[in-house]
Amino acid sequence: MESAALSRIGLAGLAVMGQNLALNIAEKGFPISVYNRTTSKVDETLDRASVEGNLPVSGQYSPRDFVLSIQRPRSLIILVKAGAPVDHTIAAFSEYMEPGDCIIDGGNEWYLNTERRISEAEQKGLLYIGMGVSGGEEGARNGPSLMPGGSFQAYDNIKDILEKVAAQVEDGPCVTYIGEGGSGNFVKMVHNGIEYGDMQLISEAYDVLKNVGGLSNEELAEIFTEWNRGELESFLVEITSDIFRVKDEFGDGELVDKILDKTGMKGTGKWTVQQAAELSVAAPTIAASLDCRYLSGLKDERENAAKVLREAGLKEEIGSASSGIDKKRLVDDVRQALYASKICSYAQGMNLLRAKSSEKGWNLNFGELARIWKGGCIIRAVFLDRIKKAYQRNPDLASLVVDPDFAKEMVQRQAAWRRVVGLAVSAGISTPGMCASLAYFDTYRRARLPANLVQAQRDLFGAHTYERIDRPGAYHTEWSKLAKKST
Repeated sequence: MESAALSRIGLAGLAVMGQNLALNIAEKGFPISVYNRTTSKVDETLDRASVEGNLPVSGQYSPRDFVLSIQRPRSLIILVKAGAPVDHTIAAFSEYMEPGDCIIDGGNEWYLNTERRISEAEQKGLLYIGMGVSGGEEGARNGPSLMPGGSFQAYDNIKDILEKVAAQVEDGPCVTYIGEGGSGNFVKMVHNGIEYGDMQLISEAYDVLKNVGGLSNEELAEIFTEWNRGELESFLVEITSDIFRVKDEFGDGELVDKILDKTGMKGTGKWTVQQAAELSVAAPTIAASLDCRYLSGLKDERENAAKVLREAGLKEEIGSASSGIDKKRLVDDVRQALYASKICSYAQGMNLLRAKSSEKGWNLNFGELARIWKGGCIIRAVFLDRIKKAYQRNPDLASLVVDPDFAKEMVQRQAAWRRVVGLAVSAGISTPGMCASLAYFDTYRRARLPANLVQAQRDLFGAHTYERIDRPGAYHTEWSKLAKKST
């Protein structure tokens, strides 16, 4: 009788994401206990549970009562700020937990912190999961993409809950067991890096269409709506079309034009670029998007630079660039450039995941990762299904760029892609994401690069040696001496 009254699962940390995920779990028929250090948040969640359908939510007001209100083996989700707050929360709950109980951290945590906590939990007989949760507030409430990694036993204990709570697509729920250790957090981190690239590329498409094509916000809204019916169909393209339609409540025109051009960030994009560098994986589109966020923060410096360079004689090309432009062709070219650039960005993210999986022995299933990103998450897009199929055809695919289907599309779109980048460069409009993607494509597709000269330079000044294309072994040459002899 006592066990029947206990909750199936618990959730601590009742900011908006935590509240919404708790209500989502309860709505799917799983009684849930909730806890927050600030007790008013518990009351707020209980009020919402009542209003949103008398959902089976039990409010608890102390760590002890919270833990003891959950069926054994207990599963506790925590959604608190990454870092020290997670450790404090674990310490508060683990005092009352028993061997076999599990903690699931649903925050954007650094994967090595999760691996440390897995080890610490094991010493107490506890299980641990680091679970990426994507989809924002709406996803948490109505169906997120979930990326749990760590203890498989712990995942198995709550698999039925996660599969019901996750977003649902035609080939299953948007959740899968990612792998051991901090793999769930790492996959979510790279997901966010891809998201950075996606958002940057869309903003560049907007910039070119607005400032070269001279298109209005109303026209842009229609264009993005149209794009969302085809190959670019995605959450980010859909919400972009909505953004252009919102009027400014404090004045004339649309709200988007009144927003300060400084981009915020939480850190996962930076981690992605750092990991790419550590693993020697090229991720130029994601890195360019990060650089743009840094540069956007230099608002005062940029305004001053614009003034100084104008006074130095720099002419503004943006206004004159739109004269004589075939708008219909430009829109189609930008669509193709955006699509091709996105393929490169996703390829970089998947290659980073492959490198880490190989280093850590995680055995990540890339087709399955693409599948669980098809719904719920921020980067959900129709072409993720094609990425899934590409990895199903060839699990050892070196890059999406060389998947036969994607390769054809890149080739078909490269002329339009080059036109857009060239037009932007001549107009003085920065398109670092599109340029980085195109440079990545052009570098990757070339059988021979000028790296031979770089290697010769390294050998000259540092005796780093080089390999030859016509015979095996490592070689060193006295370049300067031989050069002097030949003059």
